[in-house]
Amino acid sequence: MPVTLADLAKAAGVSISTVSRALSDSDHRVNERTRQSILRLAQDLSYRPNPLARGLRGDRTFTVGVILDNITSPFAPPIVRGIQDELKQASYSLTLTNSDWDSAVEVGSVNTFIAHSVDGIIFVDTWLHAGNEAPPPSEKPYIFVNRLFKGTDYNCIGVDDRYGARLATEHLVRLNHRRIAFINGPDGWEASTSRKAGYQDALTAYGLPFDGALVRRGAWEVRDGYRAAQALMALVDPPTAIFAGNDFMAIGAIYALQDAGQRVPDDVAVVGYDDREAASLVRPALTTVGLPCYEMGRAAARRFLSQSEGQDQPTMAEQVRGRLIVRESCGAMKIRSGEKEFWRRTTPRQLLYEAGRIKGMPRSRSSRR
Repeated sequence: MPVTLADLAKAAGVSISTVSRALSDSDHRVNERTRQSILRLAQDLSYRPNPLARGLRGDRTFTVGVILDNITSPFAPPIVRGIQDELKQASYSLTLTNSDWDSAVEVGSVNTFIAHSVDGIIFVDTWLHAGNEAPPPSEKPYIFVNRLFKGTDYNCIGVDDRYGARLATEHLVRLNHRRIAFINGPDGWEASTSRKAGYQDALTAYGLPFDGALVRRGAWEVRDGYRAAQALMALVDPPTAIFAGNDFMAIGAIYALQDAGQRVPDDVAVVGYDDREAASLVRPALTTVGLPCYEMGRAAARRFLSQSEGQDQPTMAEQVRGRLIVRESCGAMKIRSGEKEFWRRTTPRQLLYEAGRIKGMPRSRSSRR
């Protein structure tokens, strides 16, 4: 038989209402010593709250609706997992639906969720087009993960793409590259605007001029990176490094360079963005900026819980920062000097040379620049 509030009250020698208040994070009327004693007792007896009973008492269902544009996207599962891991600590369950980028399906899903009395809706979207229409109004909290709507960015948990792009570009600058090209995404995408801004921030911070000839535009696909790299290497003064706005375009750039007889990273270093699964499978393995998908999911769930308990009001966007994942394509080796670690520019051939496995280290074209 499951342990009930009455069982806990009898074991603790207090009233059922005292036990109920002690188990509520938002109720501070119970003496802290008594509260801690009840919480330990609940853990020892493996007490599990009854969501139905809680819902009847508080007019809540302890269910959150989650709407995804593309449930097969590689970014969706870690976001949803982050939401679930955070919400399950408060005994909430999730209901998922997929809209396939269809606004009519999305609106219908919102209305269905509201009709079934969910306590809130979280929109999960990796499609960062600006200008999407806002969803129907609701008294329940709306939280948006990586989603922007026309005229508002409230309650949005997104990626700090400007920071991530600066991180990638700075890494190449610190490896002594001075001609760094950028393959951007299409116009009208917030991600394209932010990543270009981060690229320019890094150049400015290190006193490097912005050269429009080193910037090419693509549509996030492998073929776009391939064509852009071909055009960049045809310049009179080609780049020694390429930062692509996503991993697919970075992989396309690697293919183009290899087809042209260029060695990556010996001749040209390449860095991507997103950390898709393919980034670790391509050869050389791709250095990239990982999207903080799981962290965004947890942040969205925390925002929902705070608002559902009446502790917070809809606020402006929150940006979560990703991290640089250094692999083979940028030609870097981490070394330690005293108490500090830093990256030094190198190549796979140089690593073999330093390990004593080859002799006669010729200078690459990129090292002569």
